[in-house]
Amino acid sequence: MLEFGIPALIEIPEDTGLADVVFSRAAADVNDVVLRRRSGGGQWLDVTAGQFRAEVSGLAKALIAAGIEPGDRVALMSATRYEWTLADYAIWAAGAVTVPVYETSSAEQVEWILGDSGAKAAIAETDKHAGIISGLKDRLPDLGQLWRIGALDELVAPAASVTDDQLQERRTSRRASDLATIIYTSGTTGRPKGCELTHRNLLSAVRNAVHGALPELFETTGDSTLLFMPLAHVFARIIQIGCLESGAVLGHWEDTATVADGLREFQPSFLLAVPRVFEKVYNTARRQAAASPAKSKIFAAAAGTAVEYSQALAAGRPGAGLRLRHALFDHLVYGKLRTAVGGRVQYAVSGGAPLGDRLGHFFRGAGITVLEGYGMTETSAAATVNRPRRNKVGTVGQPLPGVSVRIADDDEILLRGGIIFTRYWRNETATAETVDGEGWLHTGDLGSLDDAGFLRVTGRKKELIVTAGGKNVAPAVLEDRLRAHPLISQCMVVGDNRPFIACLITLDPEALDHWKKQHGKLASATVADLANDPSLLAEIQAAVDDANKAVSRAESIRKFTILPVDFTTDNDYITPSLKVKRALVARDFAADIDALYRQER
Repeated sequence: MLEFGIPALIEIPEDTGLADVVFSRAAADVNDVVLRRRSGGGQWLDVTAGQFRAEVSGLAKALIAAGIEPGDRVALMSATRYEWTLADYAIWAAGAVTVPVYETSSAEQVEWILGDSGAKAAIAETDKHAGIISGLKDRLPDLGQLWRIGALDELVAPAASVTDDQLQERRTSRRASDLATIIYTSGTTGRPKGCELTHRNLLSAVRNAVHGALPELFETTGDSTLLFMPLAHVFARIIQIGCLESGAVLGHWEDTATVADGLREFQPSFLLAVPRVFEKVYNTARRQAAASPAKSKIFAAAAGTAVEYSQALAAGRPGAGLRLRHALFDHLVYGKLRTAVGGRVQYAVSGGAPLGDRLGHFFRGAGITVLEGYGMTETSAAATVNRPRRNKVGTVGQPLPGVSVRIADDDEILLRGGIIFTRYWRNETATAETVDGEGWLHTGDLGSLDDAGFLRVTGRKKELIVTAGGKNVAPAVLEDRLRAHPLISQCMVVGDNRPFIACLITLDPEALDHWKKQHGKLASATVADLANDPSLLAEIQAAVDDANKAVSRAESIRKFTILPVDFTTDNDYITPSLKVKRALVARDFAADIDALYRQER
């Protein structure tokens, strides 16, 4: 058993709440820019501390006037936008509890979250969202008011009866140990569980990260970020809070399909994203370079040089020849890549799944240091993170100040500290199964610690595959490497109680269109049409062969099949945080799995 911890740098006083920062920053400087919001004309407008305080106060008073009491749960169903942050802080200022709902949630999921949380009111972004919630009202006895984000001004108008003193009394009546939010885990199996996070949980995470681990991201003049991940997810939520607490300017972008436009407009200094985003950036650059043999050759050499340069940085100082090559490719390739994400990004924070050594070294070599972190909803987002000056590519970093990491005898990662959630809402059984008597959170993930306290995540305890021959296989090692291939969108390794390891693979539609042009295939050809195409199979086999280099022969993928559909949030095969729902995939594609073991390719 190994254990590593770092003492907390900042303790959270009991009289502290998340909404306090809105008022303290305005009191310090009403003209300080805290956010930027995009106008209908495409211009980014500054939101000062004074303006934000006025808007938060107005909406918080409206909630109080509408009958929202301290501790009441208010659901918030919306894409990532300025009003999400505004409503979140207004709910906290009114002494209530925010219950985020993913904008992509089905009616059944919305019913469960609003019903289980006992939400007293809901704020919806679109007509579709409002329609889903309205259609459930007869089955949600606790739900009263339903408001539209586009009509919040109408809600604020009659709130003059609530005074500033009454608002302050309501806001300051809440304590650090009080509930701030219930975030429902997206869950790959079963009903989502509501994680209770207090004001102290979230502030412990943010203040120790901002001041103790990542001051280069949040506390340098001109720091800013553009949020495009869903604010219903704890990862984006903690960055929102971090920006307000630190002074980094926050912007929002709703449409992930056009986020490249947003990055060029907003020009953030740091980003946060899941590994799939970094894979997309890399694969898009490689695909664009493939337009000509010369450009393809240059990109391949530049990618290799970036990795070599980053590895040399880790080992000491790059040699003169390597520095010269790096400078050349910085002009030819890396600078263009940085321009594509706004031109100012120096750091990016990655979480949700392992990024992989190759991409980590590539981006650092290209001038964007990706800082991998590790955490979960139950840990108020990150529990460990790499630092700009203490970054070990391939690991998820050291614990945040105030967090301890322990590796159990079976290699499970255990976590303890002020960031650990209070309990699962109305589910004491699940809480007892997750947090032991000593306060250690049993994550269900497998990992290892090195002597310096850097954590490496190696797999998922419940996802371990045991073959018929008794071999334990962690699928994440293979899957992370496979998803790095530009053609592969999602994959799922199978083989439990089977004679060997196999894999289900889905293709990226955009990358497939490019591949069809390159290989003279009909533009109208579907995945099903190409599933047995020899050249496509050879391409995917090469990706499988590369993934197999990371494991032993007994753990290697022996067969694969290409599925005719991708795994998406729309068809419910992946969660909003991009985790494959293994049980559902295994059930719906049981025939495809069986076929892998019936005949040799």
